[in-house]
Amino acid sequence: QVQLVESGGGFVQPGGSLKLSCSASRNILMLGDMGWARQTPGKERELVAQIELRGNPSYIDAVKGRFTISRENTNNMMSLQMDGLEFEDTAVYYCFANNSIVGTIWGQGTQVTVSS
Repeated sequence: QVQLVESGGGFVQPGGSLKLSCSASRNILMLGDMGWARQTPGKERELVAQIELRGNPSYIDAVKGRFTISRENTNNMMSLQMDGLEFEDTAVYYCFANNSIVGTIWGQGTQVTVSS
């Protein structure tokens, strides 16, 4: 069973930056497309950014120009660089992988809090 482990969450002031990392227990070339989603209490989990196996990224409008997703296939890592953070970015962030055989695999989540 593949495991995904997030790290890098924390507290940051508005306008600040954080970098989230997702480490996979297996070769991420076997996992397919990967990405990040976030969730706040009482709301559904929301897709934030996704990156294809070939490296093509996509973002929701709310984070375009502020967040950058990347993957390092040789290190089995995926990252989300978050700049210009806003109060509305406060959430638990989850990394995921869409595997054609086992379906969507989720990490345990990491809290990001934007507060002054």
